[in-house]
Amino acid sequence: MKAWRVHSNGEPREVMRLDEVPDPEPGPGRLLLRVRAANVNFPDALLCRGHYQVRPPLPFTPGVELCGEVVAAGEGASTATGTRVIAQPDLPHGAFAELVAVDEAHCAPAPKALDDAEAAALHIGYQTGWFGLHRRARLQAGETLLVHAAAGGVGSAAVQLGRAAGAKVIGVVGGPEKAAVARELGCETVIDRRAVDGVKGLAQAIKEATGGHGADVVYDPVGGDAYTASTKCVAFEGRIVVVGFASGAIPSPGLNHALVKNYAILGLHWGLYNTHDPAAVRACHEELTRLAEQGAVKPLVSERVPMEGAADAVQRVADGTTTGRVVIQP
Repeated sequence: MKAWRVHSNGEPREVMRLDEVPDPEPGPGRLLLRVRAANVNFPDALLCRGHYQVRPPLPFTPGVELCGEVVAAGEGASTATGTRVIAQPDLPHGAFAELVAVDEAHCAPAPKALDDAEAAALHIGYQTGWFGLHRRARLQAGETLLVHAAAGGVGSAAVQLGRAAGAKVIGVVGGPEKAAVARELGCETVIDRRAVDGVKGLAQAIKEATGGHGADVVYDPVGGDAYTASTKCVAFEGRIVVVGFASGAIPSPGLNHALVKNYAILGLHWGLYNTHDPAAVRACHEELTRLAEQGAVKPLVSERVPMEGAADAVQRVADGTTTGRVVIQP
């Protein structure tokens, strides 16, 4: 089969190579999937660079989530051939391949309301959004939710989930094209960070948009200046959910500032729920499936890329030039 592999660390476009490799075999409790769609995530770029918290041995195949069709089952696995599932593959054998063997426990039924590309993009980003907004921040209907990078893959999921929860959503984006996407997603207010005067200007724009109240919940996958601006416009008893650092800058929180302004800083590492509370992950998938069936959430797939374009797609996601989700379809 064909599979993209990283032989040395560096920029995705330079280090990803499309190789011919042996077909995988499903071991006990595992399923062999034909990959129908593989979603590109920012961690795929970090994996290529060797900057992710997990560093698989070289060479490895990136791709952390997919939608696939079961073509064979190993001993003890019970999912029927032909079943469409979403799954998290085990690195170093990721999703950017024609076939992948996965643990049956890491699979879930693909929502019927979504096509392959949409289903591939539902899992990690939407699970992260749901746990961040509901489990960590306890977002309430009527509250104001501020989402940084609202037109991106992670941000667009949070926007949809915030609206489904009855929140008023403010989206921060970089550029007019992304502003248009954020409005289409349902943001009541969209702020182009490039059109305001730095951190101070962004914070002031958010305060004005909330009538001086500030944001009750901040969803931040960016870090850097985005986090700094958030601390200047978070509401009394507000909650800042730290999701990631797409800017490349990891903030050093001023805890005295959090004390004086009475806000909470909440970390979110969704992967830990797979270890500590897998039942909650399954329950979340059921809730996301229900929301998809109702039309309340639908992953924004901006591009469907053939297998040969995977390296370029990962690079563009890393560079922050894409909107929504870019999905590889072998």
